[in-house]
Amino acid sequence: MAAQAQIGIIGGSGLYQMEALTDIEEIRLETPFGNPSDAIILGTLDGTRVAFLARHGRNHTLMPSELPFRANIYALKSLGVAYLISASAVGSLKEAAKPLDMVVPDQFIDRTRNRVSTFFGEGLVAHITFGDPVCPALVTLLADAVESLDLPGVALHRGGTYVCMEGPAFSTKAESELYRSWGATVIGMTNLPEAKLAREAEIAYATLALVTDYDCWHPDHDSVTVEMVIGNLQRNAANAQRVIREVVNRIAANPPESEAHSALKYAIITPLDKAPQATLEKLNLLLNKYL
Repeated sequence: MAAQAQIGIIGGSGLYQMEALTDIEEIRLETPFGNPSDAIILGTLDGTRVAFLARHGRNHTLMPSELPFRANIYALKSLGVAYLISASAVGSLKEAAKPLDMVVPDQFIDRTRNRVSTFFGEGLVAHITFGDPVCPALVTLLADAVESLDLPGVALHRGGTYVCMEGPAFSTKAESELYRSWGATVIGMTNLPEAKLAREAEIAYATLALVTDYDCWHPDHDSVTVEMVIGNLQRNAANAQRVIREVVNRIAANPPESEAHSALKYAIITPLDKAPQATLEKLNLLLNKYL
C-alpha cells in the first residue's frame, strides 16, 4: 500500500475522534496480527494527512488487556506513519501533576503481565535498544506544542515516568505507594506495549498523558466520582485535540530526525538468510529495507 499519512494519532479514553479532520476516509485493514481496534480514520488536518485510531474502539469496547497492540502499530506502519502521537488518560502519582494537567513522559515502567510486546519470534530474534523509550525530538515538539497554547487550568510536565499496569482493576493503595516510592509520575494501562512495538516498527513515538484524577494514594481520592472523571476526560479530550493539531503542524513544517527510524539496523540477531521464509513474509513490512 502506498504511503498515505506520515503522522499517526492514537486516541485514548475520551478521545474517540478528531473533530477538526476533513476529507475523511475510513480504512479497515487486516494485518498478520489480526484486525486493529477499529477502522483507521484518514483525514486532513490543516493541510496534512493524518491517520487516527481510537485505541479502545470508537465505542470503547476493548479492555486494555484485549487491545490488539501489534495489529494497531502494524496497520499504522502500513499506511506510512513515521511519527506517532499517543494520547492516554492517566492517574497521577504526584501532587504536582493535578487533574487536567498534561505530562509528556520520557520513561516507562512495565507492570503488565499478559501482553505480547514484540513482532519478533517464530525463528527470528531482534533486541531493540529501549533505554530512551520515546523519541526525544518528538517529545520536545509535543511539549513545545502544549506550552505554546497556554491552555486554561492546564500545567505541562516535561518528562516523567509512566507506570503501565495490567488492569482492568486500578491499583491497590500499597501498589500506588510503591510506584510513588519509585519516583513515578503517572499510571496508565496502555502505552508501553505501543512504545515497544512502535520502536520495532521504526516509528518515532511520544505520549501525551492526560491526567484525569489522582491515583488511590491521594487522601482526596475517595471523594472522586464517576461524573468528575467523565467530566475531566471530556475536558482533556478537547484540550488534547488542540495540542494534537498544533504538534501535527509543527511536525509537518519540519519533520524531525529520529533514531527510531533506524531502530532495527543493529537489533536483528538472526541472520535473515537463516530465518524461516514464513516469518520473513509476515514481517516484510518491517524488514524490507534490510532484506
